[in-house]
Amino acid sequence: MLAILAVLIFFMFRNGQKRKRDQEALQSKVAPGAEVMTNFGLFGTILTMDEDDNKVALEVAPGTVLTVHRQTIARVIDDVDAAPVDDHGIVDESTSSTDPLVASEPVIDVRTDAEKQADAEKKSDN
Repeated sequence: MLAILAVLIFFMFRNGQKRKRDQEALQSKVAPGAEVMTNFGLFGTILTMDEDDNKVALEVAPGTVLTVHRQTIARVIDDVDAAPVDDHGIVDESTSSTDPLVASEPVIDVRTDAEKQADAEKKSDN
C-alpha cells in the first residue's frame, strides 16, 4: 500500500513540475508582436502587455483591440509553411507541405459565377 502511495505522490509532483515548465516556456514566448490563441479560441496579435495588471492588448482584426488577462493566452502560433495556392484557391499538391493539418484543410472556391460556368462548359465539351 505504501509503495503505491509513494508512486502516486511521485507522479503528482512530476506532473506539476512539467506543467510549470510548460507554462514558463509559454510565458517566455509571449511578447508584443506574437500571434497567439486564447483559452476561448480567439486568435490575435499581441500589441502591448501590462505586467503590473496582467493585461494584454490583443488585436484580433485591423483596428479591433481587445484587452484580456495574461493567463488566457493558451499558446503562441508558430509560422507554418502553407501549401502553395493558385489564383482559384486550389492547392498545388505536387509541392504541398507534408503537414497533415495543411493538407486536410478545405479549399474554398473563390471563382466568380462566370468562371464556374466557363469551366463547366469546358468539361462538357470534352
